[in-house]
Amino acid sequence: MTSLSHNALIELALDLTQSLNSADRFDRLLDTIRKTIHCDAIALLLYQDSLLKPLAMQGLSKETLGRRFILNEHPRFERICQSESPTRFSSDCSLPDPYDGLLRDSEDDLPVHACMGLPLHANNQLIGVLTLDSLSPGIFDQIPERVLAIISAMASATLNTAIHLEQLELQAQHNKNVVAELTQEAWQKDGGEIIGQSPVITALKNDIQVAASSDLTILITGETGVGKELVARTLHQASHRHHAPLVYVNCAALPENLIESELFGHVKGAFTGALKNRAGKFNLADGGTLFLDEIGELPILAQSKLLRALQNQEIQPVGQDHIHKVNVRVITATNRDLNVEVQAGRFRADLFHRLSVYPIDVPPLRERIGDIPILAGFFVELARRKFAVSQFKLSPQVIVNLSQYSWPGNVRELEHVINRAALKARARSPQQPIITLQPEDCTDLPADLLTHSSELDTPTSPELSYTLGHSLKEATEHFQRQTILNVLVKHHGNIAATARELLTDRANLTRLIKRLGIKINKQISL
Repeated sequence: MTSLSHNALIELALDLTQSLNSADRFDRLLDTIRKTIHCDAIALLLYQDSLLKPLAMQGLSKETLGRRFILNEHPRFERICQSESPTRFSSDCSLPDPYDGLLRDSEDDLPVHACMGLPLHANNQLIGVLTLDSLSPGIFDQIPERVLAIISAMASATLNTAIHLEQLELQAQHNKNVVAELTQEAWQKDGGEIIGQSPVITALKNDIQVAASSDLTILITGETGVGKELVARTLHQASHRHHAPLVYVNCAALPENLIESELFGHVKGAFTGALKNRAGKFNLADGGTLFLDEIGELPILAQSKLLRALQNQEIQPVGQDHIHKVNVRVITATNRDLNVEVQAGRFRADLFHRLSVYPIDVPPLRERIGDIPILAGFFVELARRKFAVSQFKLSPQVIVNLSQYSWPGNVRELEHVINRAALKARARSPQQPIITLQPEDCTDLPADLLTHSSELDTPTSPELSYTLGHSLKEATEHFQRQTILNVLVKHHGNIAATARELLTDRANLTRLIKRLGIKINKQISL
């Protein structure tokens, strides 16, 4: 065991000043600690609302990033968080280890090993935890307290800085004590968090961050099951309206003869069955956000009334002459192509332009390269909680199968597949403390995926497999060509729309299309 040298401290300080983002800072922090303390796994976790969320890790499977550890379900984490100083667990400790089955180089239970946790504090408040695990029992016993104190201080400062930077960047100071019950229920649904680290999800999060601070009307588009409602809730929660209600309306479920009453309200006696005054959804959302889901299903007659409300922020309840002023931000969502609906005369062009002031497209799961293991880890942890199992884990072949499937039902389909597989795995191994989901548990997936060799242990994709036997330049151009082709097809050859989605300059994209040999006629081909 070596002491923490001045050189290591200086190296870390320089690294942190050169880091571009929090993830980079976290990785450099873990690298420096591992140079000082030998360990097989290390993880930095953020403390939020009685649970721990992994932020960075080394030596653990990627799915661990999708886990959320509730303290009262994990006694080791609970003991670390309740301590004011580093906690070492003896090699014969009987408390279950939350990382059982998650060590990257081991598929079985963790053998006898050394485990240590450091609580991280800022302003006398717990903000996170640093955990270290080694397959060599007793290896942490002789580490000087001074070294651990310095490591805790470095990790606390790094995490605290990241927390403050995120708060400043998002410009969202959440006041949870005044969140309305309707908004709170909507936010907590499905975990209230966009899970993923792929480039398209990173771009989506950036779009949300930019749009959230404004009152612009937003149109969220995307296939069924991609998480459009979650994007809407995230937009509201990151806005200055987060303390006010987020009111949800499913336009497809509204009876045509009651749409106006549902949106704008009515007075007693306005129509048969109107036995008392009723506030509409615009009234309920006053000061907050109104989310109109499935906006493409709204009948053409109701569209004109909605347009007036959006233009003037004025509503008129059914049966009343008086007009009410409201202060409502409107977010809409649809899985339809509203451009096509406008051309077909089923959707008003003026309403479409009013709704799509800031369009946000949610990518399908098949385009989210690398996100499937993280999402699977998130859903399998939810399943563990739901089915009261000590630990669920995913076999390497299941990760491969999930990553190779095209997911026409997107994230919603992945969640259902994980839940069904977890239920089958529990029935197959009811007494096991750690239950591994196997390919035969995922019978929803195409049969050809379930016949792949079990020797595969890492997910692959057509884009990645192309690199074998090709130069880096050839592989890069292949990836660029396929990505641009996919987006061009999606936008029917529209270069401007393609450039916006790819976050690139239109002129640069045009030159790249020419260099890659992509021809744009009535059809797109090489």
